[in-house]
Amino acid sequence: MEDTDNNRHVVWSIDETHPFLRPDIEEMLSGVVDPELGFSILELGLVREIKIADDKVHMTMILTTPFCPYGPAMLEEARSKLEKAVSMPATVELGAQVWDPTMMEKGLMDTDWGLYS
Repeated sequence: MEDTDNNRHVVWSIDETHPFLRPDIEEMLSGVVDPELGFSILELGLVREIKIADDKVHMTMILTTPFCPYGPAMLEEARSKLEKAVSMPATVELGAQVWDPTMMEKGLMDTDWGLYS
């Protein structure tokens, strides 16, 4: 995994080994939304790595807070959608990296997320 542009765009291992899969993966994972924040796991920068080894796809994902009540559900939904996107078994691991707002897509940092309306 390589972070670029202040962590906003993560270069996954599959970008080198299976670049043709990224559009399908992004399309599927964009549907996994953090229910508290209303943004996808991709928009929030929670997907830190995706790689393929031994005919399986493995994803490392982090959460916005260590004890996110929706974490288990989001991890399972991401695993299911990843599996559908690549048509092979998938695993999703909770990474140890600490999330911070610089990992979000650029436009999200410029909003108040509806908190101050």
